[in-house]
Amino acid sequence: MATVRAATLVAPRTYEIRDYPFPADLEPGAVLVRMTASGICGTDKHTYRGETVQYKGTEMERTTPFPIIQGHENLGVVEAVGTGGALAHDGRPLLPGDRVVPAPNRACGVCRNCQRHDPYYLCRNLENYGNSLSCAEAPYLFGGWSEYLYLRPGTPMFRVPDDLPDDIAVLTEIFAVTHSLERVAALRRPGGFLPGDTVAVVGVGSLGMSHLVKAALMGAGRVIAVDKSPKRLALAQRLVDADTVLVEKAVTGEDADVRAQVLDLTGGEGVDLVVNATGFPGSFQLATTLVRDAGSILEVGAFVDMGPEAFNPAQICGRSLNIVGTGGEDVQAYAGTLALLARHQSSIPFAEMVSHVFRIADAAQAVETSLDADSATKVLISEVLPAGARLN
Repeated sequence: MATVRAATLVAPRTYEIRDYPFPADLEPGAVLVRMTASGICGTDKHTYRGETVQYKGTEMERTTPFPIIQGHENLGVVEAVGTGGALAHDGRPLLPGDRVVPAPNRACGVCRNCQRHDPYYLCRNLENYGNSLSCAEAPYLFGGWSEYLYLRPGTPMFRVPDDLPDDIAVLTEIFAVTHSLERVAALRRPGGFLPGDTVAVVGVGSLGMSHLVKAALMGAGRVIAVDKSPKRLALAQRLVDADTVLVEKAVTGEDADVRAQVLDLTGGEGVDLVVNATGFPGSFQLATTLVRDAGSILEVGAFVDMGPEAFNPAQICGRSLNIVGTGGEDVQAYAGTLALLARHQSSIPFAEMVSHVFRIADAAQAVETSLDADSATKVLISEVLPAGARLN
């Protein structure tokens, strides 16, 4: 193969299908992956619209560079390994033909946060495939919306269990973000999250849906899906028999009707844990109205800067609320996530989270489709999986 085809975002809302040189000579320890599928994440949608400031207000603040090959929810097969070989995260050598899920981030290992063993997304020198690595210079192929993905030495990679289908395995990265629920579970009462608790998720796109499913698997007594999309709410019912609350208008601040429905479902008490996964201002204030006193709010959606939101912090003190934020998936969560997906695939129809599959050449249509919450859940880009809309 002389060239590699990839969807390249050259400016907001502008894709070009470009051919790049095939990377025949890999640097020592690098891995070339032949792509099977890559999911469209909420961050990809923000980047497409030109909302590119990430880690706002931190030392890691940055703006996504153009041109860029997007795609960080990746699944593929090892094509080649650089001189000296490379190891999977379990310590075994990676070999051509291995089916793998690569982590989307590459930490430096030497900065203060890495030395403290903080989650690797807090690395001060973090590289993100599909997010921070431009395709302007060789070896170019740093995103999954391509026929091949180039992984620099030291990128964590995980073998996929043989019995886990591709259309479930591609969900691994988004489910790995749900390590945040374990962080909340580690809190001591009166906060925390214990089996039997009630969990509400505001915004059940693929990130919120993953948290909804994980909460059910962790023993939640009741899970409540809050969203403006009847399609997503119906999916939440099919996956984990969730109670559902339909948002009739944009989520901004206090929504009395939504709050009334949630309070009715919880005997007037509010929920033990609210997961806020919309990625847009307004929903955090709503989350505070749904949680019980001394309950917990988990913010997982506000990765990209969408502007400030009015909030009175006196509520935190006056009601003894626990506020937990997470910056992404934890590399230590991948092995367990793959095992979880494999074990529960017969009882939970994970693959129904995938609503559409598009080819690389149709990347623009794929992203536009993903923006339509009424018709799309998880949208994939793949040259391998059958293209088209799923019947879900």
